[in-house]
Amino acid sequence: MTIRILVADDSALVRQILRDILQEEEDIELAGEACDGRQACELTFRLRPDLVIMDIRMPVMDGHEAIEEIMAQAPTPVLVLSAAVEASEVDRAFTAIKRGALDVMEKPELASSGALEEFGRQLLQKVRLLARIRVIRHPRRKLRPPPPLELPVSGPGPDILAIGASTGGPKAVMTLLKSLPADFPATVFVVQHIAAGFAPGFASWLNRECLLPVRLAVDGGKYLPGEAVIAPDGRHMTLCEGTTRLVTDPPVNCCRPSIDVFFNSLARTRCDRVVSVLLTGMGRDGAQGMLRIRDAGGTTIVQDEPSCAVFGMPKAAISLKAVDQVLPLDLIPGAIAKLFAAQAPSGPSRPTTLTKETNCGKNDTDH
Repeated sequence: MTIRILVADDSALVRQILRDILQEEEDIELAGEACDGRQACELTFRLRPDLVIMDIRMPVMDGHEAIEEIMAQAPTPVLVLSAAVEASEVDRAFTAIKRGALDVMEKPELASSGALEEFGRQLLQKVRLLARIRVIRHPRRKLRPPPPLELPVSGPGPDILAIGASTGGPKAVMTLLKSLPADFPATVFVVQHIAAGFAPGFASWLNRECLLPVRLAVDGGKYLPGEAVIAPDGRHMTLCEGTTRLVTDPPVNCCRPSIDVFFNSLARTRCDRVVSVLLTGMGRDGAQGMLRIRDAGGTTIVQDEPSCAVFGMPKAAISLKAVDQVLPLDLIPGAIAKLFAAQAPSGPSRPTTLTKETNCGKNDTDH
């Protein structure tokens, strides 16, 4: 089946580059081109493309407004092209995701033929994936965000919440983290497959959006209850003897960072106080690691199919019988509240349970 694409960018050069890449493919048709946000909306409503590739900075109507209008009137998958991975541009890109865009990638370096070729390869991969995704309608009225969870008080609960996500994940991750109170009694770890260079911006964006402090993981860094730690792009994240370790081992499941690598590092010891959550994403990354966490005594949750952008990773975990609960995204925060029903930490930070790991330098993942 032919994939019909609408390109929206005020740069004639960028439109030409995208046109040259897309028109080389037999299964892709360039349905139309827009040079501003208003025209992008009008063409989307009229042409009904399978995917819109959109710039953010455009005249008449910018990409943010255009995405919001498209999602309200004719929900269509949107891939955002960011001019750079500088903080201001990355922030705009994640604002676009918050308003309904599915994914983001950096525009190519025009001076490098090698970079342009790699950009084309990645673009076509994303086009073929995103065009198949069913997008739900986003009403334009501003919804009041739900209040942060109030965790009931009981005995000691889990002390690690491990989250893995891929395609469609940034917004889902934000939904979960935004539900957590500032005094959440555990450390939250997130492995999100994301375009190269965007992980620092992703962490900064979440830090601004959430009550819980969010930061990028550093090699050898300690982790504490009441914070969220994001895996950087280009390196695997593991836990070892109370610290985060970042390694440049080969990609696993075609991913680096890999969710399986992180989940497996948790499963080296008993996981009685670990809760792992696998969100929307393509492929199988995280499924095998989730099974190991469950076998080691941990609790496992996956996002259900109707609320996923892509059901691949949760479906793979379900097929391995690695899952305790299958829930829609909006019910996962409530499940987390019940599982982490512990007294919020007060005074000195308590240590986590994963302090006696062995083989810290090894990546014991099934390839």
